[in-house]
Amino acid sequence: MKSTRKHIVILATVAVAGSLLSFTAPMANAADKDGVTSSRSFPKVNQTKKDLLAESTSVSVESSSKWSLGTMSVPKTKSTAEQAAEQAAQERAEAAAAAAAEAAEQSAAASRSETRSESTSTASASASATATTVSASSSAVVSYANQFVGISPYVYGGTSPTTGWDCSGFTQYVFAHFGISLPRTSGAQASVGTAVASLADAQPGDLIANSTHVGIYAGGGMVVNALKPSVGTAYSSVATSFTGGYSIRRVL
Repeated sequence: MKSTRKHIVILATVAVAGSLLSFTAPMANAADKDGVTSSRSFPKVNQTKKDLLAESTSVSVESSSKWSLGTMSVPKTKSTAEQAAEQAAQERAEAAAAAAAEAAEQSAAASRSETRSESTSTASASASATATTVSASSSAVVSYANQFVGISPYVYGGTSPTTGWDCSGFTQYVFAHFGISLPRTSGAQASVGTAVASLADAQPGDLIANSTHVGIYAGGGMVVNALKPSVGTAYSSVATSFTGGYSIRRVL
């Protein structure tokens, strides 16, 4: 009887032990599926650290390398606001340059206009001065000729106030002083300048000439002339100095 009970206890123990074993195996499998690491499935932690250090060493930069961040060219992208600001600044600069060019052109045009105006004024003043000089010379010619009266002798063919001159030499010398060139002979001088209709219209400084004699009209029917050797340079009337016809010529 005791032996039978002992066998029953042993069987029960074995059965319990088998149940426990059958329960433990699924638990291990479930643990594996849930990510529990066992010494059979994963490498040692120390080995993993060694590998990480080795990889870190493999990407290190050698001290002798010439690589530098400064040599890299990285394009910079501008924002819309920056691009708009640059465009506006460029437009302002172009507008300012155009305005400066236009102002310079206007200034140059004004300068040219002023220069033309000054030139016109100068020319007008010069013409006026010339007209005044010519007008004054009508009397100046007679005044200049007067200094030789009673001093310079008459010499046929002469042209000098000191050694003597003839009638056309005298008139040629006087008018040359005023920049007017006359022909050498009295007949040639009778056709220069502008003809005056009559003695009533003659003015001091006009030439009165024919083929044989020439003098300078002094006004009042008188001429100043190199008349003849016995008289020399003197005043005489037109009627006395000229026999026959004569021509009145205005050369001033």
